[in-house]
Amino acid sequence: MKKVIILGAGESGLGSAELAKKNFFEVFVSDYGKINHEAKRLLEKLNIQYEENSHDFAMAKKTDLVIKSPGIPEDSKIINYFKSIGIKVISEIEFAYSFSSSIIIGVTGSNGKTTTSTLINKLISDANISCSLSGNIGNSFSKVCDKFYKYSVIELSSFQLDGIENFKPHIAVLTGITPDHLDRYENYKAYINSKFKIVKNQDFNDYLIYNSDCEVINNYIKSNKINSKLIPFSTNNIVNQGAYYLDNKINITIEKNKINMPTNNFLIKGNHNIKNAMAAATVANLLKIRKETIRKSLEHFQGVEHRLENVLTINKVSYINDSKATNVNAAYYALESMETPTIWIVGGIDKGNDYSELIKLVENKVKAIICLGLNNMKIIHHFENNVELIIETKSMKDAVDEAYKISSAGDTVLLSPACASFDLFEDFEDRGRQFKSAVRKL
Repeated sequence: MKKVIILGAGESGLGSAELAKKNFFEVFVSDYGKINHEAKRLLEKLNIQYEENSHDFAMAKKTDLVIKSPGIPEDSKIINYFKSIGIKVISEIEFAYSFSSSIIIGVTGSNGKTTTSTLINKLISDANISCSLSGNIGNSFSKVCDKFYKYSVIELSSFQLDGIENFKPHIAVLTGITPDHLDRYENYKAYINSKFKIVKNQDFNDYLIYNSDCEVINNYIKSNKINSKLIPFSTNNIVNQGAYYLDNKINITIEKNKINMPTNNFLIKGNHNIKNAMAAATVANLLKIRKETIRKSLEHFQGVEHRLENVLTINKVSYINDSKATNVNAAYYALESMETPTIWIVGGIDKGNDYSELIKLVENKVKAIICLGLNNMKIIHHFENNVELIIETKSMKDAVDEAYKISSAGDTVLLSPACASFDLFEDFEDRGRQFKSAVRKL
């Protein structure tokens, strides 16, 4: 019986533990932090041994393979230990891939990957074709990989891509690359290289659909050999093969197959969402889904939770939950889409953020900043000369209460943190849910 050690007891760790057990591995789960009660119940039900608050037992055990959760850095002590003794360390995505028979559609990028992945899944499902959605969104890939779906849409973070060897999506989608997670990577180049691991195993039968308005992506493609067929999408330029946006229409041409689609009736707004829709529609076009199905699906799509989500309007003040904006670029899109004076709730764990690109937007759009984090000095330093009022808070209730006090009819209160959430919240979903709950209690 093959032995496997799984590092981390979150969604991906539990998914791979269950999958490994099902496939007759001897499984041991090790988490450096505390394992929650629900996870413990599942592990005990599956008769899987585990440890928490330490990796001591894991380091003492013999194993054939280590599967690491995406939250564990590549250069951490435990990963270096297993590599030093010649044990293979892979990601949960790589492990699950070996059990999958679906056609894989992988989506990555600094921003837009959740919306794009959700949209692709909707377009395929609305065409009555079986499709799963997993990865960095909802279920781990391990939970769905061995069930029969014709297509598997997987949202992929750079951390998930770091541990792949054979993983090969038939269609890869790259929504754009901007600086992110610079607290985890040696430099920006290393982060870019991680994102491009999505094409590592692709060949001439596969496709890369990419944002050709992104200079970082263009430069990488010019400098590196990519074996897959390249399909660009752009809101800035007309492309002969691929997708472009002109006169409020999405235009897609792949070989001789053409689609033209007005965007006037889309429920999701903003230039970034046009790009997400273009990427998803290009995938659907490649899969020969009918134009009418694509158009209807895009027009009925209401967006994803915690991404520019309208919560309530109270005393003519709109409250918008954009908790999923965990980096500067995502917050940029949110602020850019604001059309009324904005009270901006921002802050959390900084990931090497450069706020300078937000300064003009803040000057033009933001009437007050409410900092929500344990250490807000960097935000205050960047914006103290650009807004009249900056307030520091340490809880969501206080942040929402302060926003309520200083808002006037016609304003927007925007939670778009530009930071990770782990200083005060479990994750960005917990942060978004607390925001919605606090707003509803006003």
